[in-house]
Amino acid sequence: MQILQGITVSPGIAIGEALVLDNEGFRIPSRFVLRDAVESELQRLDRAIDAVAEEIRHNRDTVTQQLGDHYGAIFSAHLQMLRDPMLHDELEALIRQQHHSAEYAVSRTLRRYAKVFQELENVYLAERAHDVFDLESSLLANLLGRRRETLADLDAPAIVLAHNLTPNETARMNPDFVLSFVTEAGGPGSHTAIIAKGLEIPAIVGTGLFLADVSGGDLVIVDGDHGQVILHPDQETLDRYQQEIDDHRTLAVQLAGLKDEPAETIDGTRIELLANIEFPHEMKACIDRGAEGIGLYRTEFLYLGAEVEPTEEDHYQAYAEVIRAMGDRSVVIRTVDLGADKMGQLPRTEEENNPFLGVRSIRLSLRNLDLFRVQLRAIARASALGQVKVMFPLIATLEEIRQAKMVLADTLEDIRDEGIECADTIPVGMMVEVPSAVMMIDKLVLEVDFLSIGTNDLIQYALAVDRGNKDIASLYRASDPAVLRLIDITIRAARAAGVHTTLCGEMSSNPAYTMLLLGLGLRSMSVAPSALPEIKQICRHVSLEQCERIAERVMEMDSAREIDAYLQEQLRKVAPELVF
Repeated sequence: MQILQGITVSPGIAIGEALVLDNEGFRIPSRFVLRDAVESELQRLDRAIDAVAEEIRHNRDTVTQQLGDHYGAIFSAHLQMLRDPMLHDELEALIRQQHHSAEYAVSRTLRRYAKVFQELENVYLAERAHDVFDLESSLLANLLGRRRETLADLDAPAIVLAHNLTPNETARMNPDFVLSFVTEAGGPGSHTAIIAKGLEIPAIVGTGLFLADVSGGDLVIVDGDHGQVILHPDQETLDRYQQEIDDHRTLAVQLAGLKDEPAETIDGTRIELLANIEFPHEMKACIDRGAEGIGLYRTEFLYLGAEVEPTEEDHYQAYAEVIRAMGDRSVVIRTVDLGADKMGQLPRTEEENNPFLGVRSIRLSLRNLDLFRVQLRAIARASALGQVKVMFPLIATLEEIRQAKMVLADTLEDIRDEGIECADTIPVGMMVEVPSAVMMIDKLVLEVDFLSIGTNDLIQYALAVDRGNKDIASLYRASDPAVLRLIDITIRAARAAGVHTTLCGEMSSNPAYTMLLLGLGLRSMSVAPSALPEIKQICRHVSLEQCERIAERVMEMDSAREIDAYLQEQLRKVAPELVF
């Protein structure tokens, strides 16, 4: 049994078979074969080895002819490795003696070889691990007929293990079969992490290298509550985690009874609980858990999950589905937050050295007005169906919010001139995600109808921490005193101006921060659908006076670690069932 420690990005526990994506998405169909199938399995293995050997020889000859003997020697080394008698004996033993399938024997053996190379101190030799992984992929391709599984077309439950997953790959996940995912790289605030919460699957990132230790089909436990991944668990561990899964289900049933109850403090203050969504299919979960509206409808999925750029009609149909489902409840549609780690099908003019500081979000929209107007036209049309609000992301200056409003106004005028039905007015809001917006908040509140504090980016920009970098993930903390001061300033300025403010970052979905945020004066939170019952449970068990005392104490502290420990202590007093 091996236990890995990573960073939790979505809580919960999952138990299942591994699908290792670094072998190009090959799904090993079975770990074992019947006794009478051993000989045919050995024959399959031999045929695959012969086929790969022929491929390697062909590549060697081609490269030698084009580039010279020095480069061709690379493939000669691959061929020598493939034909190594020791390797063949190990593979045969696993099949003949342990009745492993050829695919599983190949993956398990070669991954063990790769790990040996990875652990060598000699950099040149350590890089040979890539050659071993390449050999594994070639053999699996031949054994499986070169069939690859994407995360969109899985047909059996699996826990996805990968070095990293792009937002595009994550957006294509089939939530019916992806039980969980774990990545070697990544940080807690990445878009990939956000999508995991939307899918309501346990997810852990930033474990460091481990893929050489596991093969497709191996049993894996993902403990998203504590950031642990257990490879090859023993029976006692399996039983313990199965009990924890049962406990989670019991708690979910208990909290489900809060669906129709108000999020009201014990001293009678009503708290607005909205939901963040990534995909239209999340609406059922929002309604089932009593969301009062959609506080953040991320629209990047239209680009991340598509082969071509979405049309106005594509946008409209996606928005219409959500608006109709919400009935008379409001829906805040955020214009696309593309750029940085998520580009979809949009072309890049050039590679950016610092993409998170480059052309992204509202900057990208204002530089691509045709793209921007397509989305705004769809929002305008959808506004005739219900209570629609539009929100602009990553506003850093007064000029940006004014330009965005002008484009929206022009679009609405065009829609009306064309005789297309739309709302008389569409409330306009902005995300508070960068320190410059906080510093200019007294001016910005005069430009908008509402604010939404986006803590994911606010933390990143305030602390100069790449939210997707596992090496500095410990610095990415919502509880950092500097971040809390920025939130406090924003809430105070908005209340003074009478501008409605919510907080839609991942911070709002963490029960440990609920009392603090209420104590700072926040009366509206937009959270992941899965977090709605937990946040409501806390709201109904505290008083504002209690929350204000907590906030006052926290704002006197100067350490994120101290703040986190104190907030966990307070949560344990109010709702111990939520502390795992």
